[in-house]
Amino acid sequence: MTDHVDTPPLHSFTRAGLTFEVVDGGPRDGEVVVLLHGFPEDATAWTAVSERLHAKGFRTLAPNQRGYSPAASPAGNDAYRVSELVRDVLALVDASGAGRVHLVGHDWGGAVAWATALSAPDRLLSLTVLSTPHPAAMERAMRTPDQARRSWYMLAFQVPGLPERVLSRSMLRFLTSAGLPADHAQRYAARFATPASLRGPIGWYRASAPWRSLTSGGLGSRKAAGGRGAAARSAGSTNGAAAQRSSQVQVPTTYVWGRRDVALGRAAAEATAAFVDADYRFAELDAGHWLPECNPDDVADAITDRARGGRGTHD
Repeated sequence: MTDHVDTPPLHSFTRAGLTFEVVDGGPRDGEVVVLLHGFPEDATAWTAVSERLHAKGFRTLAPNQRGYSPAASPAGNDAYRVSELVRDVLALVDASGAGRVHLVGHDWGGAVAWATALSAPDRLLSLTVLSTPHPAAMERAMRTPDQARRSWYMLAFQVPGLPERVLSRSMLRFLTSAGLPADHAQRYAARFATPASLRGPIGWYRASAPWRSLTSGGLGSRKAAGGRGAAARSAGSTNGAAAQRSSQVQVPTTYVWGRRDVALGRAAAEATAAFVDADYRFAELDAGHWLPECNPDDVADAITDRARGGRGTHD
């Protein structure tokens, strides 16, 4: 049995006084695929992927997430905690009319997708994550020289005000040097051309210690999440074993990683399998970081294969 309803297009949804923009496409009665963009992207990152999914019979919902939708860009870093980002996703699932959805995320959207799967597995039919490893795998990898070098910008983003000023002037150069094709880079650079436009997106980084607060579903406090992460690092402890179990994803999952990704290295990518206690597939591509924009065929195929082959016990 599939979870879908025949509904009119959804152009926006609201939660906690915020209004989020949504790009809704494909057959109205198709199974719903929710697509979460990363930084510094927006819903248009998924255009080519969505077109391919529509041809396969899926309905897609691509939101401009918190900090990216003009009417959903609250002030203050605490507004961008992972717990809030996850609740935004669940509100979109509710608004879609679907009981459960196939959830897909790239980059920061992938981190939110992992957290959603950990906190609300009953709302998901399947999970497909691009580029971003499981948060516990990433936390471990951050202690290696390779991943620490790749993730230097996370620390730089903690400086108040400066990243917004610098990136708003150099976004196009930043994106093209990271391997994003010029047409996409120009579109995002135009969207994030002022410091104010970047406060919300960079707030995602400032609201969480890198990766640690994403572990165990993201719906607990940052302090509690950090404590679980510390316990997990205590070899042989009872608390560590409990933290490991609480980090296990119970949703059928596909993880897609580009071996030429400049930001996310192999150590965390290969470690991710240990944190999925369900059918799991690892797809390694000869690609870089920008998988939705640059590899839409591979991405759409991975989503379709997972959606059609990776069903949970509810089906």
